[in-house]
Amino acid sequence: MRAHWYEKAGAAAEVMHAGEMSDPSPGQGDVRVRVTHSAINPTDSKRRKTGRELQAFGRIIPNNDGAGTIDAIGAGVSPARIGERVWIFGAQAGRPSGTAAEYVALPSRQAIALPAGVDLAAGACLGVPAVTAHRGLFADGSIAGQTVLVTGAAGRVGAYAVQLAKWAGARVIGTVGSAEKAAAVRALGADLVLNYASDDVVKAVLAFTGGVGVDRIVDPAFSETIPLAPQLLRANGVIASYSSDADPAPQIPFLALMYKNITIRPLAIFGMPAEAQDRAFADITAALRVGALAHRIGRRMAFDQMAEAHAIMDGAGVWGCLVVDVASET
Repeated sequence: MRAHWYEKAGAAAEVMHAGEMSDPSPGQGDVRVRVTHSAINPTDSKRRKTGRELQAFGRIIPNNDGAGTIDAIGAGVSPARIGERVWIFGAQAGRPSGTAAEYVALPSRQAIALPAGVDLAAGACLGVPAVTAHRGLFADGSIAGQTVLVTGAAGRVGAYAVQLAKWAGARVIGTVGSAEKAAAVRALGADLVLNYASDDVVKAVLAFTGGVGVDRIVDPAFSETIPLAPQLLRANGVIASYSSDADPAPQIPFLALMYKNITIRPLAIFGMPAEAQDRAFADITAALRVGALAHRIGRRMAFDQMAEAHAIMDGAGVWGCLVVDVASET
């Protein structure tokens, strides 16, 4: 098979290689997927830049997300799975081989059947962003009837969080950084959209919630959001954060959080309990079946441009999903 890989940490142009490798064989409980689309997330470029798994594996085929068709199965997997169109979760998490190749073998439960009518390129976008959004929303139970604040609502995770929250019966407030992104988030169904660069977010949130605050915040910038959390959240609310890039060790307003019994929930999806992952897969699939999820593909690139695509993610990235077309869908 054709594949892209790296054997040392560094910039994509310096460490990414392309060539031929042996096709993988599915082991016990595994399936092999003929990959049609591979998606690159910030976590994929960070893994490559830091080389944090190279000591364990030596050579890594990157990218956790993707989509394709199951063409082989390992022992213990139903033969009925052969031919299924699937989206892929966590192909390279704790493993040496991701979706930057024509084939990938992974545990059967991490290749999730795509409902009819959802194309494979859209399926490639789900993985990390959709499961992160699900965990941020549902880690503490049902959100039906609650008010959820999604910060960075136009981002990969944020957009899925807005849509999954509406699918689950919540009211949704989203924050964005531009008028174009505000329009996009309104189109996803958000009940209120605020521009964090020009609006008084705290004042607007309190006005929208009758002065009590939101039940839950789903957030990609913990160090920037946590100072405002005691004002934004109602008593016994939750802030679920999946990143704090600006300051990985921020100070927190402990007393203000304590007196309101606010829960801080950091989340990392690859360390989630298997049952929580499975619930995410089931809920995301249910939302797909009823057409509740739209997917923004910001850029599509050719398979031989994998290193260039990684370099783009190293820099400014794209608005939406960065999809690399690996093979035709037929």
